[in-house]
Amino acid sequence: MIVRILPLTPVVALISGCMVVGTDYTSPDTITPDSWHQSLSSDLHSGSSSLEKWWTRFNDPTLNRLIDTARGSNRDLAIAYERINEARASRGIARSQLFPTIDFGGGVSRGRTSQNLGTPSPPAGKTGDFWSTGLDAGWEIDFFGGVRRSIEASNATVEGTEELYRDTMVSLLAEVAYAYIQIRTLDERIRLAENNIKNQRDSVGLTQDRFDAGLAPELDVSQATTNLASTEAFVPALRNQRDVALNRLATLIGRYPGAASSFIGSSKGIPVPPRSAGTGIPSDLVRSRPDIRAAERSLAAQTALIGVAEADLFPRFTLSGTFQLQSTAASSLTESNSRNYSFGPSFRWNIFSAGRIKNQIAIEESRTKQAYLNYESTVLKAVEEVENALSSVRNERDRLGALNTAVTASEKTVSLVKDNYGEGLIDFQNVLDAERTIFANEDERAVSQGQIAAAYVALFKSLGGGTRMRSAKSGTKD
Repeated sequence: MIVRILPLTPVVALISGCMVVGTDYTSPDTITPDSWHQSLSSDLHSGSSSLEKWWTRFNDPTLNRLIDTARGSNRDLAIAYERINEARASRGIARSQLFPTIDFGGGVSRGRTSQNLGTPSPPAGKTGDFWSTGLDAGWEIDFFGGVRRSIEASNATVEGTEELYRDTMVSLLAEVAYAYIQIRTLDERIRLAENNIKNQRDSVGLTQDRFDAGLAPELDVSQATTNLASTEAFVPALRNQRDVALNRLATLIGRYPGAASSFIGSSKGIPVPPRSAGTGIPSDLVRSRPDIRAAERSLAAQTALIGVAEADLFPRFTLSGTFQLQSTAASSLTESNSRNYSFGPSFRWNIFSAGRIKNQIAIEESRTKQAYLNYESTVLKAVEEVENALSSVRNERDRLGALNTAVTASEKTVSLVKDNYGEGLIDFQNVLDAERTIFANEDERAVSQGQIAAAYVALFKSLGGGTRMRSAKSGTKD
């Protein structure tokens, strides 16, 4: 059996010289501010930002281990990776439309023909077998570029899906750091509360001794006991918050609740942010943030789909052919006389569709405008997130400085009022006020330390930290 196939080289050359409908995509000219609106704190500068592995700059081995575990075990990240595989397979389907399709089949049937036919086979009124096998081939030539635009859209979709994977990675790393910082902050708050409980128990003992000696009223004992109970009631609420944060962390690293405890170990204090960090400038976000790159790729894909829709305005040309072997007996199926073939070009042109094609083009154009607006919105939100993080870093540092002063003064006040109360120079209300104040100031300072660490995480996240930046020229990783 011999099948003749037309040489492909001239046809491919012909296709490459054909017109391509639609609009050639150009990257949007993004206009961003020249500098950040928020003033930078003393440990931030506008130099190049170091975003890759930003979490290592907290110098916390436990955080590093949690990040590594999450990158390998988080389910959302695994789903995002599978979406890349799905997009790549879809691109393969789009590319396949450039090539011919060949089907091979065969069959055997048994039947009886009508006696009213002229010279049927098998003879009229007789029952017989019919054997057949062969090839069917077809090739729609992409004269006007609809398929090439479809491939262009698929390529951009794959790249956009890869950027969404990176965006999921950025969010995941930040969420792990947030949960870890929250746990360490709660550990510190619980420690401080337990220290204050110990001191307040001493105050209860002091008031009881003075009451037993007739030097103080029973009211002092009651007030001291009330203050102690209030502080003790504060601890279970902190422990509950810690359990919730620990369970959240377990899920992020792909474990069931309770499994994260082995990762955490004993408290090592609240992670300390790096002493110096670069923020870059707003225009850097276009390259560094994967969500912006994903939005740009979505715009590119949608722009190509306009050409796919416009291709329906033009005729479609197809080369098709059939080669079969047909016989009433299996023994003669492969003989040369059993050959049956046909081939030739054909075309189809939808000259009337009641506006369907033009409306489909209008739909794709509108979706392209939406994609562009979404891209601009993504850039605006990115700048907003960085500005918010910069504000949090600067203002929380100022707040922590004031709280440090307040804690130092509170410690001195507690010491003085307890000495004066023991000597009977002041009433117990002064002791209560001092104890409540130092507890509140110490707790707020711990919260502030955690919020500063979280603010740096938010800053690194908003700058696109956690993934390599993409080269503007080659599209490869730097």
